[in-house]
Amino acid sequence: METRAGDPGAFARFDLNRVPTPAFVVDEVAVRRNLSILADVKARSGAKVLSALKAFSMWSLADVVGEYLDGVCTSGLWEARLARDYYKGEIATYCAGYKAADMAEIVAISDHVIFNSPMQHVRFAGYLNENTDVGLRINPEHAEGEVAKYDPCSPHSRLGFPVNQLRPEHLEGVSGLHFHTLCEQDFEPLKRTWKSLKPKIAPYFAQLKWLNFGGGHHITRADYQREDLVEFIKAVRAETGCDVYLEPGEAIALDAGILVGELLDVFNNGMPIGITDISATCHMPDVIEAPYRPAMLGERSDGPVIRLGGPSCLAGDIIGDYRLPVVADAGQRFAFLDQAHYSMVKTTTFNGVPLPSIWLWNSETDELRCVREFGWEEFRDRLS
Repeated sequence: METRAGDPGAFARFDLNRVPTPAFVVDEVAVRRNLSILADVKARSGAKVLSALKAFSMWSLADVVGEYLDGVCTSGLWEARLARDYYKGEIATYCAGYKAADMAEIVAISDHVIFNSPMQHVRFAGYLNENTDVGLRINPEHAEGEVAKYDPCSPHSRLGFPVNQLRPEHLEGVSGLHFHTLCEQDFEPLKRTWKSLKPKIAPYFAQLKWLNFGGGHHITRADYQREDLVEFIKAVRAETGCDVYLEPGEAIALDAGILVGELLDVFNNGMPIGITDISATCHMPDVIEAPYRPAMLGERSDGPVIRLGGPSCLAGDIIGDYRLPVVADAGQRFAFLDQAHYSMVKTTTFNGVPLPSIWLWNSETDELRCVREFGWEEFRDRLS
């Protein structure tokens, strides 16, 4: 998978020795920059914009997010609780499969409850009340994803009800339709998806209050076609009579954070091998799952190549091959770019590998503070 982010921004001048390793460092100024772009799109298009907690749940910045956006979208009970306790504005909850034990609290917390299928809606109708705003996620059956396993419209997808099966009875008691088809993409895939989907749902526009275009929109990337998006949303609102929601996640924290690590050992096995205190499987699982190669802060364009991997016992705990900006010796620091979103929310303690601490930096004032450190108890207490 080819990532299109990786601008070092102010991190080009950040001293990596200011934090212990491994450590996430998030620049509040960069987050605010992204949020201001989204707020501008929101204001000019009339869309409502929710921050997707599944991508970026750094709740120490919840008040900052609340200054710019309309609320948050959550993926189940625990994220909904986080939203209730720390975030402002609307809470939209979608889950591929709800559990009965969670439904009463989810309904109480959420402004919108979005079901993955009409069958789930029917099953949990008894938990809903006259104030519950119900949505249905649909599968537009129009694939735009670069990687099939990350594409919600890939064959036999479990995400969303196939639009070709949608019937009028499925929309009884439903206020809006939700679809999410993109991953790190610009405007044109959204335009094509809507062109494919619109004729199939047009008969229902009059009975719907809103349409939710989900996430995966790289709106804050420098080359994103924001003017086209604004005009598109205005046109959709006019022709459908519906409110339009967007749920950016990655766009909130794009190019806003780094993951700082240290070389622990260097040896040769047909090529230089570097063992680091950053683990792909524990700290950046998308490196293996997508897969993709994370950009490195200050990587050289020429020079010796070294293969970096984590400290775990997993043979596949390999980050990639790099030309380091420093001498390849134990104790040297380095950092991977664009790691505030998804990496932070996906970390694990597999193999007893420590979790990275989390730091908040203000690149304008140079204030740096530790938001969270993790002890070995995090590993102990998730086991029995």
